[in-house]
Amino acid sequence: MQKVKKKSSKKVQKSPSKKTPSPSKVSNDQLVNSVSLVAQAQAATPTRPIYRRILLKLSGEALAGAKEFGLESQVLDYIAQEVRSILSLGVQIAIVVGGGNIFRGLSGSKAGMDRATGDYMGMLATTINALAMQDALERNGIFTRVQSAIRMDQVVEPYIRRRAERHLEKGRVVIFASGTGNPYFSTDTAAALRAMEIGADILIKATKVDGIYDADPKKHKTAKKFLELSYIEVLNKGLQVMDSTAISLCMDNKLPIVVLDMNQANSLRNLVLGQKVGTRVSIDGTSKK
Repeated sequence: MQKVKKKSSKKVQKSPSKKTPSPSKVSNDQLVNSVSLVAQAQAATPTRPIYRRILLKLSGEALAGAKEFGLESQVLDYIAQEVRSILSLGVQIAIVVGGGNIFRGLSGSKAGMDRATGDYMGMLATTINALAMQDALERNGIFTRVQSAIRMDQVVEPYIRRRAERHLEKGRVVIFASGTGNPYFSTDTAAALRAMEIGADILIKATKVDGIYDADPKKHKTAKKFLELSYIEVLNKGLQVMDSTAISLCMDNKLPIVVLDMNQANSLRNLVLGQKVGTRVSIDGTSKK
């Protein structure tokens, strides 16, 4: 008969483990310093946009790049990449394009053409630019819709406000073409009108200059840049930012405007993240240089 072995009653001694320092032993000064460092880092590199929906106004001349006429593919691709960088932040983006790189109704009028006819030709020019911008955005993986104030059903969608808002909510970029659809109104006025119709938080005008100056900085080296302005100051000083109709429309509806240089890398992204870029025009703005 086999004997059953009894289990040893001796306890196995565990090797002493290293004790981790208790959090309570960390000094208050160290905690304060670490918290302040984190706060400084977050302030230095903000990652949350301060705007939910923006409207970007692009002039036709900006799309031409160094050319005096037509379109520059490299500029279109660059703008598309800038748009994609802020779209990745969850910001909804609408765009209004001008047509000055192809045809200006006002220039045609000065040459003897009927003003209304010239303006309609200019609206068609904005549609050409809108299609070119759509192509560049979609080549960069951005879903885009073009809506025109003049019906061209075989080419683009008609402008319908609720449909445009639905596109934006789905993360698509919406490009508004053909201005307001009426002669005698500029694409700046169209940008102000569309921005208010879709409930944009801000109207951003992208130019070749990094803000608003008291004189043309390309012609006058002593020209001084404004950091902030009020709508009234822009109108009274006659500053060539946007036409007076667009400025008045923004003033009546308290829609802020920012003028910036699109050619400066990440300028659009920095603005959306809350950094001071370009010149801001608002109801409570004061003349600051």
